[in-house]
Amino acid sequence: MLTALWTYLITKYGRRFRTRAALEAWQARQLRRHLRWVAAHSPFYRRHWAGHDLTDWQTLPIIDKDLMMAEFDALNTRGIRRAEALAVAKQAEASRNFTPKLQGVTVGLSSGTSGNHGLFLVSERERMAWAGAVLAKLLPGSIREPHRIAFFLRASSNLYDSVGQGRLRFAFFDLLSPLAAHCERLAALQPTILVGPPSMLRALAEAGVPIRPRKVISVAEVLEPIDEAVISRAFGVPVHQVYQCTEGFLGATCAHGTLHLNEDVVVIQKEYLDQSLGKFVPIVTDFARTTQPIIRYRLNDILTERRAPCPCGSVFTAIERIEGRCDDQILLPGRDGGLVTVFADFISRAVAGASPGITEFQVVQHGPTAITVHLSGSKPGVVAGGEPLTTAVTAALTALWARLGALPPTLTFAPYQFQPGPRKLRRVERRFTP
Repeated sequence: MLTALWTYLITKYGRRFRTRAALEAWQARQLRRHLRWVAAHSPFYRRHWAGHDLTDWQTLPIIDKDLMMAEFDALNTRGIRRAEALAVAKQAEASRNFTPKLQGVTVGLSSGTSGNHGLFLVSERERMAWAGAVLAKLLPGSIREPHRIAFFLRASSNLYDSVGQGRLRFAFFDLLSPLAAHCERLAALQPTILVGPPSMLRALAEAGVPIRPRKVISVAEVLEPIDEAVISRAFGVPVHQVYQCTEGFLGATCAHGTLHLNEDVVVIQKEYLDQSLGKFVPIVTDFARTTQPIIRYRLNDILTERRAPCPCGSVFTAIERIEGRCDDQILLPGRDGGLVTVFADFISRAVAGASPGITEFQVVQHGPTAITVHLSGSKPGVVAGGEPLTTAVTAALTALWARLGALPPTLTFAPYQFQPGPRKLRRVERRFTP
């Protein structure tokens, strides 16, 4: 608990960087010390970095989920075997009892959106440090104030239980449970903070659950404007965001609602996909995790950086939008040959902006020239003036293909049927590999 309190205080009040240069110099000092420790304690990294200069950390070889899982036994510094950890995590998933640990270490399993589950290990010290950082960045007001936190997740963890101490009452809501049960529990709890995937937050909003939280936080899925508007209107507060994954606590919104990378917790390098648009893949280095070191880890996400400065004045990188997975970029044949990459953000904006009558959508690419658009509208199939929703969406997407130089795919339309639960909502999804 002292670790949690110290991390809370230093995160909220102690680390003030006046310039970007000051932040980067501080990060470099943390990394030099951390890399020396990791090289001495992780057999994998010692081998992986052979022949490399640790002081030139920006050029160390990159890892990804596949490599981390393949080298799990040698990468972690506690001698924990992948088979043991996976067995503990899968048993917790099956029993819905997430309290067991392995050698005193919390074991977790990622959602496996890409079809490949990831394992994470967190020590007790790391768990409490995480809790302190989360509370510092997310709690409205002081840590002394009482709060009731309703947290909707696919799986709970000892990690999340860390925030439920003293005046903070933490309530885990299992995404596998029915919506009616959630509404009943929420009405009794009356949470001051509501946390969950936007698909579930929207379902709660539309169900009219009688709560008035002080803060609503979106996690785990891309927060689309079409959902944000419904959630914010229903609960009467802005929707904040947390960028959290197996690889760490990567970002959170400031008081002005801008998502900033947590560069006092991790270093994030940018692998640009399109620098003119500010779209990049993050490469993460966490300078605090020692049980399962995350060094130059390439995520499968696409972020868009914000060009305008945030009024909060933070030197931490501001993010305009989390777009989702790299694997969900739409790939279409180009007019001049080759493939044209269409960012998910372009698709979402085109479909959602095609008509004010569109209330829900999902775009799924099944093959090189086959796309299904799932739609729901305020008037089934029709917008004001009598124009079908399908006509409006077809026109918007046709204009997008033309602007990007892509051959128009065959569009099929179907009713929107997604139900919030353990499966993540991906508004734009590619289900084939070229």
